[in-house]
Amino acid sequence: MSVYTHLSDDEFFAFCGLYGVPFKKATPITQGIKNSNWFISTDSDADDDFSYVFTLYEERVPADIIKMATVMHALKDKLPIASPLIKKTAKGQNIGEDCVMRYENKAILVVPKLAGSHPSATDEPMCFEMGCALAILHQTLQTLQPAEEYGVPLYDWARVKERETGFMPADEAKLMNDIWDAYAKLPTDLPKGLCHLDMFTDNTLWDFSGDMPRLTGLLDFTEVSVEHYVMDIAITINDFCTTWGNASDGESVNFNTDKMNAFIKGYESIRPLTLDEKNALPVMLAYSATIFWLLRLNVIHYNREQGRTGDDIMVKNPDLMKRLASLHWGRV
Repeated sequence: MSVYTHLSDDEFFAFCGLYGVPFKKATPITQGIKNSNWFISTDSDADDDFSYVFTLYEERVPADIIKMATVMHALKDKLPIASPLIKKTAKGQNIGEDCVMRYENKAILVVPKLAGSHPSATDEPMCFEMGCALAILHQTLQTLQPAEEYGVPLYDWARVKERETGFMPADEAKLMNDIWDAYAKLPTDLPKGLCHLDMFTDNTLWDFSGDMPRLTGLLDFTEVSVEHYVMDIAITINDFCTTWGNASDGESVNFNTDKMNAFIKGYESIRPLTLDEKNALPVMLAYSATIFWLLRLNVIHYNREQGRTGDDIMVKNPDLMKRLASLHWGRV
């Protein structure tokens, strides 16, 4: 994830010490787009090894990160989660609060670095396993009640849509508005609960050393909110079942329905979908793509507004999500 706030070694040393981590070196992590992140090496690590991930949350207020830390601890015995470290001064009254430190009113968490790597490609067995994992996540988080007290507020994407469609070509604005109108007509009583809402491949880690890839890590719980489960399913399917091109091949977008079917089969092995959820999925696939289309446009807007530039700032191409939304909409 991008680095926006820069800390000195002395500051890293002090913060890591509060978690009992013997700091040696911080290495910036430049993947992603929202927070400032570093790998942390300790005195016992070799020069190129890292033991922890240090995250300073740029947008979410500390109260939201306290909720997120609580969610992660609720999942740690069911799924491969790097549960946040607890401060040495913790009083044991609120596990989320006991994990969070603050820097200029921004929250900090330190978590163990999980084994594994981000996948460069997915296959049907991996999609099946991710379907199982997402269903376990949905079921496990039902224990946190009332759910609204553990989720962060959903972003006002309608406001972003109003701003961005004013600058879009007419055909793009029509595509987005048509999909939003279809989403508004879906049943309002679709099953819902706490959802991850950002389970892209780069928020997962896998061990590729054996005959079959094995899921070793689920990352980035900053967007956990109360939402329709089928929305979370659609978001995850959109990345795990799509092959994203690059500039050399015209940045193609290829969606694989066999992978999607494998994902759904895995999900339903844990939590069967309702008929309304199955019927809503095609529209939700298109709608969730528009949300990430808007998210990437909003990051560009925010970086421009804040004057954020430099090699440590990563921006994902919004046009890819526009193309995926169009592809799904053509199949509804």
